[in-house]
Amino acid sequence: YITFRFKYLDLMLFFVPLYMWLNVGSFCGQASLNTRIVGGENAPEGAWPWQASFHFNNNHFCGGSLINSQWVLSAAHCFESNPSMVNLRVYLGRQSQQLANINEVVREVSQIILHPDYDNTPSNNDIALIQMSSTVTFTDYIRPVCLAAQDSVFEAGLIVWVTGWGTIRTGVSLPFPQTLQEVDVPIVSNAECVGSYNTLTNNMLCAGQEGKDSCQVSLRAVFVSTINYGGPPLIHCS
Repeated sequence: YITFRFKYLDLMLFFVPLYMWLNVGSFCGQASLNTRIVGGENAPEGAWPWQASFHFNNNHFCGGSLINSQWVLSAAHCFESNPSMVNLRVYLGRQSQQLANINEVVREVSQIILHPDYDNTPSNNDIALIQMSSTVTFTDYIRPVCLAAQDSVFEAGLIVWVTGWGTIRTGVSLPFPQTLQEVDVPIVSNAECVGSYNTLTNNMLCAGQEGKDSCQVSLRAVFVSTINYGGPPLIHCS
């Protein structure tokens, strides 16, 4: 199993103005080009239009989710050791890390906000908000994800989606052309998961199954950025 870190909307609002979420409610979470096949590995182009790719010195290092036209939700641990915004870029609408992406846009980063209660030892409150240098225009390939409601409940067995460009297994990178990956996994109860993760907190979720989670076969994930209730619930990873 893999542990997913997620903190509800009330803590996000602690350090981000509420107006960030206005005017996207009826548009978020809609992937008009999502024709994915359950259990597939390569994600269809445009299937996850909120997926972001962060690059430092032209190399992908973490993922994220677009939450409105100028902000991306990501993981605090991705930025704690390198808070500088120099040579940092965020790509949206990207499908491949090694081929041309005609539908992508790129922005510089103007602000990095780590969760004020982030603790890297158990990876608690592992959330960061990244402000882009300018807004992006929504297209079929670039759209915001929906943020889960404060009182959302994620029952064991609920199927969620993990997406990203991580390694397919320990020490093995995605093969050329490094296409965006996807996998569906079930939520696991905290009681079942605590045996594997002694540092599990109330701000975390567990998901995965034997041979099919974000650390095996399909992709290697290092964090969760958001859960979407605009359609099928999903979890985004780097």
